[in-house]
Amino acid sequence: MTPYELYVFILCLIVFVSLVALCVFFLTCIFKLAIRLIRSGTEDERIKIEYLEEGTKRKSGGEWIGTVFSVLVAIGFLACLGFTVHLHNTQNRTVAAGPQFQVVKSDSMATKYEKNNYLFEHGLNNQIDTFDLILTHQLPDEQDLKLYDVVVYEAEGTMVIHRIVGIEEPNETHPNERYFRLQGDAVKNADRFPVLYSQMRGIYRNERIPFVGSLIIFLQSPAGILCAFLVFFAMIATPVLENRLENERKKRLAAILKSHKALQLSPALRNTPLAAAVEDVDGSTLLYFKLSAQQSSGRNHVRFLLSLNRAPSQKNRKE
Repeated sequence: MTPYELYVFILCLIVFVSLVALCVFFLTCIFKLAIRLIRSGTEDERIKIEYLEEGTKRKSGGEWIGTVFSVLVAIGFLACLGFTVHLHNTQNRTVAAGPQFQVVKSDSMATKYEKNNYLFEHGLNNQIDTFDLILTHQLPDEQDLKLYDVVVYEAEGTMVIHRIVGIEEPNETHPNERYFRLQGDAVKNADRFPVLYSQMRGIYRNERIPFVGSLIIFLQSPAGILCAFLVFFAMIATPVLENRLENERKKRLAAILKSHKALQLSPALRNTPLAAAVEDVDGSTLLYFKLSAQQSSGRNHVRFLLSLNRAPSQKNRKE
C-alpha cells in the first residue's frame, strides 16, 4: 500500500467511524421512542390491526415475501463482494485454461479515432467503454496471434487492453522474439514500446458487460470496503431491533387482551368461528370473523372486520 493509499484509507476510516457513530445514535433514539410509544398505548390500534391480520398474512404467505427478498439481497451482495475480491486477486495473472474477468479503467478503446483508417477499412467495431467488465481468454500460441486482435498485456504493473496494429517478425535487432505494436482505438499514436508475447495475459473475444466495472472498482476502494462493513452491520442490527420491537408489541397485545373482559357473543354469532376479538381503549370492540360456506364448486372463505359500539353497562341494561 502506497503512502497515498494509506492516507486515503485512514481518511475513509475516520469518516466511516463518524458516520457509524451518527447512525447508531439516531437508531438508538428512534428505537427508544418506538418502545415508549408501544408501552404508552399510542400504538394500540396498530398492534390490534396487525394481530387481526396475522392469520391472513400467514395463509397467503405475505410474511415470507419480505424474508425471502432480504435473503436474496444478502446473497446477491455477498456474491458481488466475493466476486470483487476474486477479481482483485486474479486481475494481474495470466489467463489459464478458463476465462477471466477484467475491468476496463480507461477510455483508450472506447471510440474510433478518425485517422485510424484500419478500423473503418476492416469494420472493427468491438470497442470497449470505460468501466466495462470484459471476459478475457487464454492466449493462443504466439504464431497464432494475428493483426487487429485485442489483447491484455502488462506494462509496469498495469494491465492494458489494446489492439495489435503491427507485428514485427524476428530480425537482426531482436532475433529470437516477435515484436507486437499495440494501439488504442481512440488514441492517435501506438503505444510507446513494443510488446512481447511474454507480457501478454489474455485475449479479448468481444464478450463484455457494460458499466458493471464501476461498482467493482468502488467495492475494491477503501470507501467501498468500509461501506461493505456498514451494510453488514445494518444486516445484523436490523433483525435484532425488529425482534425487540416485535416482543414489545406482543407484550402490549397480551396486556390489552388481559385487561379487557371477554366479549359476550349473541347466539347467532356463537356458531361462527371467531378468529380474534379485542376491545379498544375508547370502548369500541373490533371483531374479526372467519365465515366458511360450503358450495357445490368448493369452499369460500369470507373474512370480516366489524366495529361494534361498546355494550351498554349493567346500569343501562337494568333501565
